[in-house]
Amino acid sequence: MKKILIPCIAFLGACSNQNTVPASIPSANVIVERADTSKKTSVDTPASNVDVTSGATAVPNRTSFNGILVTTPQNHATVTLTLGGSIRNTSLLPGTYVKQGDVLATLENPEFITLQQTYLDTHAQHEYLRAEYCRQQTLAQEEASSQKRFQQSKAEYLSMRSRMDAAAAQLSLLGIDTTHLLNKGIAPYLDIKAPISGYVADVKMNIGKHFSAGDPFCEIVNKNDLMLCLTAYEKDLIHLNVDDRVEFSVNGLNGQLFHGAISMIGQQVNSENRSIEVYVRITEQNPQFRPGMYATAQVFRK
Repeated sequence: MKKILIPCIAFLGACSNQNTVPASIPSANVIVERADTSKKTSVDTPASNVDVTSGATAVPNRTSFNGILVTTPQNHATVTLTLGGSIRNTSLLPGTYVKQGDVLATLENPEFITLQQTYLDTHAQHEYLRAEYCRQQTLAQEEASSQKRFQQSKAEYLSMRSRMDAAAAQLSLLGIDTTHLLNKGIAPYLDIKAPISGYVADVKMNIGKHFSAGDPFCEIVNKNDLMLCLTAYEKDLIHLNVDDRVEFSVNGLNGQLFHGAISMIGQQVNSENRSIEVYVRITEQNPQFRPGMYATAQVFRK
């Protein structure tokens, strides 16, 4: 019995050794096998599980853009005059808030006095010639005066009225109310008034400085309705539509998120860098906003 049992044990031991990985086999072979298996798994992943995105983000239906905060044309004014002169008085500083109609500075120029005098003279002559024209018209209807005298009176009256209207128009461009001029008389200095309410910027005037007609005195910026101007490119147009939702952050505001919607997409491509301007109407205005601040935005397509 012992002679039969011993060979069986040896045979079972040999079979057990055949199913065991020998210790002398390098572990690198096992790693290679696992790497091949992983590679095969990646190839076999169905294509339907992969998200295809556009733009710089990894989120579907979202595209990233850079831009700056800008003012609308009706909220940004450059203060200029059609009449030159020297600054007599001003206390304006950049960043000052002014209301529409506030006096920014006073300007002195002898031509301003002459223009007021011209209007007052033509106004007085106009009153006289109008009365004479009405009198000659009555006489002509009653055949008590010649038609020649009536026509001459009419021509003088209409000529003087056009001169008065021209002087009034010039004064109106300077912001002068002719009714106030008739009641108060000639003003020696011209008040430079704010055309809109907002914050003063880029102040170029000081006492004694001379300005020619059309030179800018300063800028006035109303921040109540800032917009976001994004820079897009030709390849982005297919992803942009009016009313697309926009989420953006502004540099310096600690990553706070703001929202808006695309209101206008530019119709002209910049010939130098092939860019297109996209304007976003901001939903939440912030007192810390400044025109020119840099922003990063994401557009969510419909």
